[in-house]
Amino acid sequence: MNAIARASNAEIARRVLKVSLPLMGSMVGNLIMMLVDRICLARYSSDTLAASGPAVYTAMAIVGFFVAVVGFSRSCVAQAFGRSGHEDAAWQASTGIVVGVVFAVLLLLLAPLMAWIPSLSDRPPALTHLESQFLYWAAYFGAAMTFNMALSSYFNGIGKTRITLIAGLVGQAVGIVATIGLVFGKFGLPELGMRGSALGTLAGTLAITVIYVAYMPRNIWSGVWRLVATRGIHRGDLMPRIRKGFALGVTAGLGNFGNAAFIWIIAGLGVIALAANNVNLTVSYIGVIPLLGLGIGCSVLCGNALGQGEFDQVPRILAVTLVIELAYVAVTAFLQIVTPSVLLDPFGLADKPEEIRHAAVATSKVLWTYSLAFAFSMTGQAVLEAFGLTRFLFVVRLVMMWVLSIPTIYFITLGHVGDPEYLPTAWVIGSSFEACIGLLYFWRIWVAVARRQNEIVLTSRAADSV
Repeated sequence: MNAIARASNAEIARRVLKVSLPLMGSMVGNLIMMLVDRICLARYSSDTLAASGPAVYTAMAIVGFFVAVVGFSRSCVAQAFGRSGHEDAAWQASTGIVVGVVFAVLLLLLAPLMAWIPSLSDRPPALTHLESQFLYWAAYFGAAMTFNMALSSYFNGIGKTRITLIAGLVGQAVGIVATIGLVFGKFGLPELGMRGSALGTLAGTLAITVIYVAYMPRNIWSGVWRLVATRGIHRGDLMPRIRKGFALGVTAGLGNFGNAAFIWIIAGLGVIALAANNVNLTVSYIGVIPLLGLGIGCSVLCGNALGQGEFDQVPRILAVTLVIELAYVAVTAFLQIVTPSVLLDPFGLADKPEEIRHAAVATSKVLWTYSLAFAFSMTGQAVLEAFGLTRFLFVVRLVMMWVLSIPTIYFITLGHVGDPEYLPTAWVIGSSFEACIGLLYFWRIWVAVARRQNEIVLTSRAADSV
């Protein structure tokens, strides 16, 4: 077990970075792969560029639900590892893999339904046909991502995130080459356009699967086999995990659709504001994606501490993580405010008209507000997940985003139609609500620590079943 209670703040910081840095590297790689995919579709044709936005947002909203449901396994593994080490962690990982297979199969079965979704819109048939192609194969790469999440939950839960980094880098390299080859017909591969984009992602995702399977300890596969052969997963073990994971999945869906709704609302400000916002979206990803890795690292260490019953260590781990996150936010904020063109020009601002450049630079100077708010909301969510308090996450996200934030931004924007100068204000308003979400999450963490509340109830069956 991890002796977190005896660790100094410097040692906790070292552990947070040890777990988080590989995850941050993997997530930056995912960002690069996403950029390559969008660039390929943009250069292939105007139709694939127009169809890629709705198709990708729809696919990731659906896939994100399944991935989040299965991803709850990480918290179970982390607590089991903190409580009694690898043996119980292996048991929880075996259970999570079985759940991951079930949800991956369910997503595969949704492929025809996902392909049908674009027909519900009034967009031109040429575009909806391309979207249908992508969404059909999105069910396949989404199923692989769902299974990969079950596998990675073991490595992340015990802190072996270097394996996650290795798998991610291999998958991203394969995905980039496959996407370029299948979209344009390079490297001896067929030219498939929009379909090639989805198949390239599938190739990269399957490469990640191969790495995880190769590194996975044999006793976990033995556990999976015994669980399946003897139907060893009891309802009392399975249903709480699925319910909490389901709440996480819905929360992720609410967040994804909320971000998409924000972009749609921004479109009401006019073409200039929309173009300026599109340029800033990538810069905003640079500001927040590394924070995701730090949040997961914090969640893993908190889960280990909770497994040991060391509730008082959670605030220490959380405080140390926030110091690291705020230092990163300060650096990116400096660049966004002082040298915005350096960040924006590589992502398409250099050749834009002056009015778009002006709106984009003004928006860049307030992006730090979202990064700051996101540091609190995302880290708070990750830690509450370690406690198993996923229903609270769902309720807060639903009320704050969909009852308050999105309607507020929408109605205020109605009074500024065609006014790109309002774009920075819209970002600040959205950031304010995200900050409120973060504050509520931190309040709930404080209550959980004070009450020594842990909603993840684990059974110890490793010795008998795994």
